[in-house]
Amino acid sequence: MKLERQAEILKLIHEYEIDTQEELADRLQKAGYQVTQATVSRDIRELKLTKTEGESGKMRYALLQNQAMDSAGRYVRVLKDAVLSIDTAENILVIKTVSGMAMAAAAALDEMNISEIVGCIAGDNTIMCAIRSRNETIRVMDRLKKMLWGK
Repeated sequence: MKLERQAEILKLIHEYEIDTQEELADRLQKAGYQVTQATVSRDIRELKLTKTEGESGKMRYALLQNQAMDSAGRYVRVLKDAVLSIDTAENILVIKTVSGMAMAAAAALDEMNISEIVGCIAGDNTIMCAIRSRNETIRVMDRLKKMLWGK
């Protein structure tokens, strides 16, 4: 959830001249994310956002120009490069990866702090993620597929 929220923040600051944490929190809530001001503040710090002058002359949040990779995008890129398929077996999410990439993809999933995932075990080309319930497993699978392939 954190990774998706931070990716949404990057999208929002690119599309709009957002100059306050309150405005950012409001736009995130309209996009379906339940956030507090403290969460938005932490995300701004983790993404290393800064305020710059926008086209209208108003201050706005922006990524530092020298920042090569944002943390959210980095994990998504690892998953996009590694994951071949995602399926479920009751409350277990089974993720097939390119050979040798399962550990990196599992580490990326762990860093994403997806609350429904209790834990991941990775082999050479397979990750098994224990999910709290079957319904949550389907939701997590759908979210990951949408994030990776837009499906």
